[in-house]
Amino acid sequence: MLILQGARSPERDRTDAYAALARRVADGDAVVVHPALLPPYERRLHVRRTLREDHQFRILNRPEGAQSKFDKLADDLYDFFRGTALLYYRDYAGTDGDLPAVVTLGDVHPENFGVMPNEDGAPIFGVNDFDEAAFAPFSYDVKRGSVGFWLACRRNGFKKKVRREVVRAFAGGYLAGLTAFAKDDAEKWHEYRIDNSPDMIRDLLKGATEPRREFLAESVDVEKGRFRSTEEIVPHSKHREAFQEVIDGYVEDNEVEVYGQRDGYFTVCDVAVKKGSGTASLGLDRFWVLVEGPDPDDPAEARILEMKQARPSALRGLVPPQADRDSDSDEAETVVRAQQVHLVGGDPFYGRAEIEDQLFLVRERSPFKDDIDVEDLDEDEMATYADICGRALAQPHARSDEHTGIEADPEQRILETTFPPVFTNDMVRFAETAARRVKRDWEAFKEDHDCGAFDFSHVE
Repeated sequence: MLILQGARSPERDRTDAYAALARRVADGDAVVVHPALLPPYERRLHVRRTLREDHQFRILNRPEGAQSKFDKLADDLYDFFRGTALLYYRDYAGTDGDLPAVVTLGDVHPENFGVMPNEDGAPIFGVNDFDEAAFAPFSYDVKRGSVGFWLACRRNGFKKKVRREVVRAFAGGYLAGLTAFAKDDAEKWHEYRIDNSPDMIRDLLKGATEPRREFLAESVDVEKGRFRSTEEIVPHSKHREAFQEVIDGYVEDNEVEVYGQRDGYFTVCDVAVKKGSGTASLGLDRFWVLVEGPDPDDPAEARILEMKQARPSALRGLVPPQADRDSDSDEAETVVRAQQVHLVGGDPFYGRAEIEDQLFLVRERSPFKDDIDVEDLDEDEMATYADICGRALAQPHARSDEHTGIEADPEQRILETTFPPVFTNDMVRFAETAARRVKRDWEAFKEDHDCGAFDFSHVE
């Protein structure tokens, strides 16, 4: 089954070098030329080399996908921030080693919170993208989230005073969430559902509910049980038997058990290549697999399993050594474990699979998938949403003692290291400073992009 292609890297892999840098920074070694301190010309080269290195597999495996991603990054500062996590984290390698470590999301920003199904098939709201998950100091998530909200506010045209208040709302919501969980251990069972969510999230959850037949019909000929061919969906039907083997292995290895499961539940009906999804994941292989559902006589009960190629977290090798617990785990295992920690009763389909020695993450593509349209929020709504996201982020951090062997009550340990007024002001200052660097990097990247430094149309 020749689906994937591999080739030599066009850029030297500097993962080990940056891991060594992280160790030196964490050990207090000040004799380091840190990338954040590079002068403009050298910084431009650093940005160029880091982005090419980060996308080396995609450039050779799916050059058209890599090209699409770089084009998208050039168009918008916020998208550039979202799609360049490795560049961002290399500026903070080894920092905050004195702070408590948790299972971080790794890529917190306003659009990585949304609606998804829980194990009972009901819609819930929470963190929903685990690709960069890693053990790291809790501050890594709060800082990146703060920068994300700052840049989202900038995109919406909000003045700096408003941006600062929104970041304070995010950091304050995070501390408020930790404080609540420290009192009653509700992190073990709490879910944002239709019956208990703030008005903004309740409305989102209500609007996210879509009949399964209508949802399937957007991409599937329901009666025939086949994917429709579009610019983004390319049927791959001749590989159904090969994917049946992959799905059988996934079900067994992940011990998948879902409500209404029966013999034949995971019979593969059709397969498609999915193009153009996500920002950070553009250029990686992604497949949709249509399988029979709980009722084989009702084609509208079919399920779409999304298989997305796994990759190492941008944080790998960059966190302080004392916080790193992921060195013996592959990239897919880390993400699957993070999903189990981050969500109470999350998607029962979530797991890992292998295709031709490549690791893939598997989840259900659900009719409940939806999120807040951040660009439509006014100033007050953005602050409200930031507070909610801060509280939602606090829960997975508080749950970091689940399934990990980490010390109990991480929420209490985090609160003991923070003084609220100082913490929130620090997050505002960090966000403003980091956002300026992201903007300078983006402007340098755009000039390089216009000059053809990220043109891979010649790659075969």
